Amino acid sequence: QVQVVESGGGLVQPGGSLRLSCAASGNIVSINAVAWYRQAPGKQRELVAAVRNGETTNYADSVKGRFTIFRDNAKNTVYLQMNSLKPEDTAVYYCNADLVTVVAGIRNYWYAIWGQGTQVTVSS
Repeated sequence: QVQVVESGGGLVQPGGSLRLSCAASGNIVSINAVAWYRQAPGKQRELVAAVRNGETTNYADSVKGRFTIFRDNAKNTVYLQMNSLKPEDTAVYYCNADLVTVVAGIRNYWYAIWGQGTQVTVSS
């Protein structure tokens, strides 16, 4: 079963840090792209950060300089390092990935695989 699972969320004080993980599983041979989204109560889901085609990254203006997206290919995992957190960063964070699997010698491409989300709460 091809899936991505987020982890690392929690409660943190303003100014603190968290590292989110997005782990892909299911005969994965390549992660072509991963994007982190977030959705706060009553708001639309928004793109936070993305990495694709190797190391090309982009960030929402609201998180530039504070968040960093990076990958560990050996672990099929993409991380979101979040520093200097603010109360407005509070949201459920979702991972969305484009993956490549090989099963019985057959290569398959999977697009826009969503995880279940992880809650991040920034509060004193």
